[in-house]
Amino acid sequence: MANSKRNLFLKRRLRVRNKLRKVNVGRARLSVFRSNKNISAQLIDDVAGKTLASASSLEVSLGEVGKNNTQVAIAVGVAIAERAKKAGVKEAYFDRGGYLFHGKVKALAEAAREGGLKI
Repeated sequence: MANSKRNLFLKRRLRVRNKLRKVNVGRARLSVFRSNKNISAQLIDDVAGKTLASASSLEVSLGEVGKNNTQVAIAVGVAIAERAKKAGVKEAYFDRGGYLFHGKVKALAEAAREGGLKI
């Protein structure tokens, strides 16, 4: 029986996340969510089960509400790096979910690295 695109995506997301958890014990997780209209990132402490910082293209302060391109992804990456510093997080592991590491997801990760977050 053929799997739907959604089921394949969910399997890929769990596979990536579980592999990363085994290697990066004790570090925060930088999780990315990308939709057709927006992109967002969260720093999550899996041990405590809490979100430490978040940034999204829906925020008016970033100035690009309702757009989803690489420029917005860069702005979100810079914002999450700044908020990570305020929260006291210096290093995290990058959880791309089921998305491929190129385009907007890659731009967000590189902007977070340039902002001072060690990924």
